[in-house]
Amino acid sequence: MDPISQGVLGAIVTQATKSKTKSSVAGIFGFVAGMAADLDILIRSPTDPLLFLEYHRQITHSLVFVPIGGLVTGFFLFFIFGKRLNISFMESWLMCTIGYGTHGLLDACTTYGTAIFWPFTNDRIALSIISIIDPLFTIPAILFFILYVLKNSSIFAKLGFLWMISYLLLGAFNQQTAIKLGHQIAVERGHTDIKVDAKPSFANIWVWKTLYEVDGRFYVDAVHTGFNRRVFQGQSIAKLDPREDFPWLEPDSQQSQDIKRFQWFSMGYLAVDPKRKNRIGDIRFSVLPNEVSALWSIQLDPGAKADQHVDYVTHRDFGIDKRKKLWDMILSGWY
Repeated sequence: MDPISQGVLGAIVTQATKSKTKSSVAGIFGFVAGMAADLDILIRSPTDPLLFLEYHRQITHSLVFVPIGGLVTGFFLFFIFGKRLNISFMESWLMCTIGYGTHGLLDACTTYGTAIFWPFTNDRIALSIISIIDPLFTIPAILFFILYVLKNSSIFAKLGFLWMISYLLLGAFNQQTAIKLGHQIAVERGHTDIKVDAKPSFANIWVWKTLYEVDGRFYVDAVHTGFNRRVFQGQSIAKLDPREDFPWLEPDSQQSQDIKRFQWFSMGYLAVDPKRKNRIGDIRFSVLPNEVSALWSIQLDPGAKADQHVDYVTHRDFGIDKRKKLWDMILSGWY
């Protein structure tokens, strides 16, 4: 999730486990440690645009790395604050390990995918019960954190943790409702015995993107899981078939290998951009949940050399019109 949410969760959990005399320090250490795993975004290459996709939310986010991440963060904070705050190295390590341990677990609740079981498997876990950014998740948690600081009472840290857990559980409940609605849409089209995935749209857990595959095509719709449940008919698009879509592409070329890497990252939800024949998009993410327009893609070049990588392209067109349409979707389930 976003760094603030990660930091607040790390702070709240660490505070809730410490005595009153040490909880202020625990909040600081937990906040920093809760964000530290995202330093893996620095792993980049000027020649390989997909390297950051491969390593972001991998090693530093895995469960086995938690004690190491806590050790590194703990050493850093102990070196800066230890003597000043009368904190031992072991206390620093423990507090940072607790805060660091919350990061990968929270990221696994989103749609992006997190390799929390690396190195045993490189599969990306994506529970898809909350958006990568969700103000209703983060803002109340920040308020509880502020109340804790002002009142110096761990009860507010515990209430903040309770809020965050409850919100995630509500997201999981709404996801199951969205999946049921997705199945109803599929049945109305004559599609049965299929698996429906549901992923939250941007910044909320009420409007969901539903996806399923039939006969080599992805079907994308949106549903509202509020009191007034609604369906927003969407689009369909052919699933990527590299041999069919790019007959000119050599199977042992770097671009071909990059397609496989992008397939792993996107969990197979790839399709050729209908407007750009040499562009492949990750259809899990779009500004409007009933569209197949991807937020990021890879661009192939028919004239590329055998060792040349694909280009990585982002399309974050979140203009006023689309923001209004999404907001109308969110409101529509409540009146």
